Amino acid sequence: MSGLVRKSLGSPDETRPFEEKKGKLELVNCEAGPVGRATFEAGWQWSKHVKPIAKTESCQAAHSGYVISGRMKIVMDDGGADEFGPGDVMICPPGHDAWTLGDEACVVVDWSGFSDYAKR
Repeated sequence: MSGLVRKSLGSPDETRPFEEKKGKLELVNCEAGPVGRATFEAGWQWSKHVKPIAKTESCQAAHSGYVISGRMKIVMDDGGADEFGPGDVMICPPGHDAWTLGDEACVVVDWSGFSDYAKR
């Protein structure tokens, strides 16, 4: 056996909706860890649409992701901030808020920070 694994985010193992239908996380579970695709709809903000689920003051997940479409602003608890858009690789430590920019949904694939993200 070669050890090859094929999973599809089009048929996720789990889907976690965000509050107020402002997006969702689609997750596939692999032996090496979960991989997720999150769709953050226009108007989504972590502190409004995930904080009630996470029950923490800021997002405590560390993210390693790739932005497929849309734009997102991330502001760290220490005040550092940046914007991410299509084609950007995003490395983001715990302790931040984030929100979509503009009228387009932001779609991000993340291979490190979604195991417990928006988990009820």
